[in-house]
Amino acid sequence: MAHKVDFERWEQEARFFDAEASKRSVSVSPIDDRVVQRYQSPGRLFPKEYSCRVLGDLRGKRILDVGCGEGENTLLLARLGAMVTGIDVSPKAIELGSARAKASGLGGMTNFICSPIAAANLPDGYFDIIWGDNVLHHLLPVLDETLRSLARAAKPGAQFLFIEPTNLNPTLRRIRFLVPVHTETTPGERPLERDDLAIVQRHVPDLKKRHFVFFGRLTRFLLPDGAYENASLARRALVRALHVIDYGALTIPSMETLGGMTVLHGHRPLSREESVDVSLRAAG
Repeated sequence: MAHKVDFERWEQEARFFDAEASKRSVSVSPIDDRVVQRYQSPGRLFPKEYSCRVLGDLRGKRILDVGCGEGENTLLLARLGAMVTGIDVSPKAIELGSARAKASGLGGMTNFICSPIAAANLPDGYFDIIWGDNVLHHLLPVLDETLRSLARAAKPGAQFLFIEPTNLNPTLRRIRFLVPVHTETTPGERPLERDDLAIVQRHVPDLKKRHFVFFGRLTRFLLPDGAYENASLARRALVRALHVIDYGALTIPSMETLGGMTVLHGHRPLSREESVDVSLRAAG
């Protein structure tokens, strides 16, 4: 019965994201050079910039982009020098991501897999970095199993990094539902809560959290299409100002729960045998 429920859920997710990808599949465009330039020298104010800063030099790294969708991050990470495998349950999103990779001249730096994580048969101990952008909150019923599968695919000591919506302030969440802002969501999706973060930390014991997006929630009104690079200088300045305030305010422990997005990062721990092997190699 559990397998049947999982199958139905994956099918439901795939149909949703197939529909989203179909809206954009008419025109396949390469990755914007302005986007690449932004992340080649990343700042700290925005979640994805901060994430790239945490990961450092990506040249030659093997990255698994979990829930890659249409390949936005897959292409970016590849342009930053990594060999990237994107995995997603949506066939149409994978098709569009692969087409965008070819249009961007990144066919040799990228690989796309259409599959749930649990069924993907990923190679053990292969990836230097496990990356996920807004994916774990779609996997809450199987979060523990998913992280276990990802840990198997990661090298000993590999970096884990996820950018996720979080709900650490129930009052703020209730207020959010009173605001008439429409967002496209899949059934069962919700921000990560404290119990979910505890599951992540079981698999990533040195987990660090950096909170973003309190006043930054207003960005959706300043950049309706979400395209920062295409916005006017004035709009970009306003967006940056909101994130500057957030960056300072959300470092205060009493205020960090006001953030709506969190960058989670840490490392796959070494087993006892792996620790011994590392020690022996360091000694000899």
